Amino acid sequence: MNPWLLTAIIVVLVVAVVIKRRIGEPVNVRELFGAPVILTGIGVLSLVKMTGVTGTDYAWVVTGSVLGIALGALRGTTIELTHRNGALWQRYTGRTFLVMVGSLVTMAGFNFLAVKMGMHESARPIPLSVGVSFLGESLIVGRRGMLSGIPFAPAARGR
Repeated sequence: MNPWLLTAIIVVLVVAVVIKRRIGEPVNVRELFGAPVILTGIGVLSLVKMTGVTGTDYAWVVTGSVLGIALGALRGTTIELTHRNGALWQRYTGRTFLVMVGSLVTMAGFNFLAVKMGMHESARPIPLSVGVSFLGESLIVGRRGMLSGIPFAPAARGR
């Protein structure tokens, strides 16, 4: 798939998720983990298919992925969880967006450093970066939801 098309699709999906979560939406396991796992998988697959990727590249990608998960987890702590219509709901708050901006700045600095230290610029799949960040967020939201005792929303019918 054309990398620009894939990037555009990911941007549209991320914007849609952010808008839905700012408004507020029920939390169900499939939607909580589906997109992060798929994006992470696409990112790993594209990284494996790349030619010329070195051990240095993999070391930076793994380190960046750990950082991405941690920043996503931090973002997950700022999400408002409530009980609505008999199920768990989530909503992004102002703090969520502050953490999001801080995460973007942190990851941009990390990626700049990685390239300066020898990582090939092409060895940074966008789906992997976005996927691990949302995975970190989902892990924390899922844990917080389980600890709250509020039942997760059932998956939407017909999906």
